[in-house]
Amino acid sequence: MQSCCGSVSAQAPAIVQRAPLPRPRSRVAPPDAVEIPGGTALIGTDTPVYPVDGEGPLKRTRVKPFRMDACTVTNARFQAFVEDTGHVTDAERLGTSFVFAGLLPPENRALPRVAEAPWWCETPGADWREPLGPGSSGKCDPDNPVVHISWHDARAFAAWAGGRLPGEAEWEHAARGGLGDARFPWGDAEPDDTTHFPCNIWQGTFPDTDLGRDGYAGLAPARSFAPNGYGLFNMVGNVWEWTAEPFKVRSLKKSVRAVHGAKKGYKLVKGGSFLCHLSYCYRYRIAARSGTSPDSSTSHTGIRLVYDKE
Repeated sequence: MQSCCGSVSAQAPAIVQRAPLPRPRSRVAPPDAVEIPGGTALIGTDTPVYPVDGEGPLKRTRVKPFRMDACTVTNARFQAFVEDTGHVTDAERLGTSFVFAGLLPPENRALPRVAEAPWWCETPGADWREPLGPGSSGKCDPDNPVVHISWHDARAFAAWAGGRLPGEAEWEHAARGGLGDARFPWGDAEPDDTTHFPCNIWQGTFPDTDLGRDGYAGLAPARSFAPNGYGLFNMVGNVWEWTAEPFKVRSLKKSVRAVHGAKKGYKLVKGGSFLCHLSYCYRYRIAARSGTSPDSSTSHTGIRLVYDKE
């Protein structure tokens, strides 16, 4: 099986001067953030699909109550942050980001490809404002999830918004929506290519044909499909979501971890994206996980914040 992530990573300069994290605009969670109860939280699974990703075993831990964005951060909300702070994203600073080739116009599909994941094009000028490169600002729908956001950008936004990136246990606890050991936020019913479309993932043959039978070939609005039991939209599919944690795989033998150590310094992402499909990247499960370098930005990675309760 091939990963829809492809471990794409921008090549940042050796020394990067970053602005200090902005002061928070407010310590109060936004009105549409939803309450997530504390208590015993499940994390992982006893039936891993990709053991090398560290999906198992199923564990129990405790989490405090918190609030969480009902949906991923939208372009409109990120624009307010940029207008208030002048933040320049890593994609803008580097002048390039990674775009799924199937979204690009034919004349741009000859751009350099990622060798291990040739469906990704390194696209000069692609950023959150112009998600498919220069001239694509019309694709920056205010209600869509903001994309081309690195982990550094996500942390800066979180500091301004008065929240933080979630831990993995918090993310999984929220995604389960009170269902316990469920595979998906809606339960255990598998999405398919014909009749059951509970989230925005791929239908068809990857990477050539996305049939869009769930209503979307590419990004869906941040508030689309039915929310889970806690009122959270699109916890799986649509866009990967950054977390606060490093991508560590503790359940593997030491010899296997050494091979996996090529991802040292990567940050944990959860939830899968619109590029996932059972046939090659079955990572739209709650327990699924992947890692990405903190300076990397792509057309399928976004942000969702959590907020500590007083």
